[in-house]
Amino acid sequence: MELIEKAVEFEQRKHTFKTTSERIEASREVKDLILSLNDIYKVDKDQEIMDLMKRLTAVKQKIEKRLKGRP
Repeated sequence: MELIEKAVEFEQRKHTFKTTSERIEASREVKDLILSLNDIYKVDKDQEIMDLMKRLTAVKQKIEKRLKGRP
């Protein structure tokens, strides 16, 4: 379960992205993690994986909100 460990590590990492390119890179990384976890979830139906995906989605939404900026 290397993927789950990678996802947990990303979640616990400090999210201070100084540049736009760092934010874009982080957004893409978390998107890939979520989609990969989703493939595992489709087979296992493990609630812990779903909870992890929800937490990662919240992180992704915060990153993307910061990318879009104020209207």
